[in-house]
Amino acid sequence: MKNKKFFTETLLAWNVSSNTRKMPWKGETDPYKIWISEIMLQQTRVEQGTRFYQNFIKAFPDIAALAEAPETLVFKHWQGLGYYSRCRNLISSARFIYKELDGNFPRTYKTLLALKGVGTYTASAIASFAYNLPHAVVDGNVQRVLSRFFAIDTPVDSTAGKNLYFELATALLEKNNPGVYNQAIMDFGATICKPAAPLCEICPMSVRCLAYRRGLVNALPVKEKSIIKRKRFLNYLIVEYNNKIYTRKRTTKDIWAGLYEFLLIETGRTMPLSDLVKSDEFVATFSDSKYEIRSFSNIVIQELTHQTIVGNFIDIKVFAPIDPGKEFQLVTKRELKLLPFSKFISSYLED
Repeated sequence: MKNKKFFTETLLAWNVSSNTRKMPWKGETDPYKIWISEIMLQQTRVEQGTRFYQNFIKAFPDIAALAEAPETLVFKHWQGLGYYSRCRNLISSARFIYKELDGNFPRTYKTLLALKGVGTYTASAIASFAYNLPHAVVDGNVQRVLSRFFAIDTPVDSTAGKNLYFELATALLEKNNPGVYNQAIMDFGATICKPAAPLCEICPMSVRCLAYRRGLVNALPVKEKSIIKRKRFLNYLIVEYNNKIYTRKRTTKDIWAGLYEFLLIETGRTMPLSDLVKSDEFVATFSDSKYEIRSFSNIVIQELTHQTIVGNFIDIKVFAPIDPGKEFQLVTKRELKLLPFSKFISSYLED
C-alpha cells in the first residue's frame, strides 16, 4: 500500500512539474469531442490522429452535424485512418444519440458502454474527462507503467491480466480528480515509460520501480498471444470508359465495408500481367470487349495488424461498356475524388 500511495502522489507531482505533452483534445470536457478523439486514437498514433481529429471536428462540430451527415462524407473524412469499423460505429452511435436521446450525450459509465464501439476504456475516458467520474482508464500505456513499476508478469492480454490491471488501476486512481490522474498516467507511459528506450534515468518512479531495480524493464509487460498474419494478393483494375471509371461501394461485412473500390481480382500469389489477363475472372469480364491496358503498376504493399496486402493496379481503357456487376457504377474523375477509398487505394491514387 505504501508503494501505491507513492505511485499516485509521484505521478501527480510529475504531471504538474514536468508533463509538457500537448494534444488538441487534452483538457477537453465536451463528451462529444472526447468520444471522437478516443475512438480515433484506437489503433492510431497521436501524431497521425491529431490532423484527422482537427479536420473531423471542423467538418462535424457536434453530434447533430455528424448524425445528419451523409455516410459517404463521413467516411471521406475518415479516409486514411483505417479500421473503418470505428467510423461505422461512430455514425451509428451519433444517429442513436441524436434521434433516440434527443442529442443528449450519455452521462454515466453504464450508458456510455451501451454505445456501439465503446468499450470499458473509452467509457472510462469519457466518464472521467467529461464528468469527473471515478473510473480508471486502462490502455497499453497504463498496462506498461503498472507492469514495470510493480513487476507484474501476468500477460496483459489474458483474462487474468485484464482483471488484475483493471483492479490495480482502480485502486491507484485519484478519486477526487480522476480525469487529471487518467491523463497523467497515459502521458507518463507515452513520454517516460515508453515501449522502447524508456527514460528510466530521469523517471521519478525509478527509485521504487521493481522492474528497474530487477533489470526487467525490457521484459515487461508480457503478452501471451502473437498475431498470425495472412497475406492477400489484390489486383485492382481501374477501368475507364468514356472518361468515367467503374467503381462500387463495398457492402460485405469486412474491414472496408462502406468504402469504394475498383474491379478486383484476388489471387493466391503475385501474378505477372501475362498470367493475370488469362485468369478466368479477367477473361469473363473483358472477353467480349476491346480494351487497352495503359499501365501496370509496381507491387504495392501495406501492412495491417492482421494481414499483409500485396497488390498492384492495372489501368485499362475499354471502347464499349462492360458488365462487371450491377453494383458497379461509372463515375467521373471529379466525382471519384469525393468518394472514400481504403488507404491501399487512396495512397496509389494520390501518388
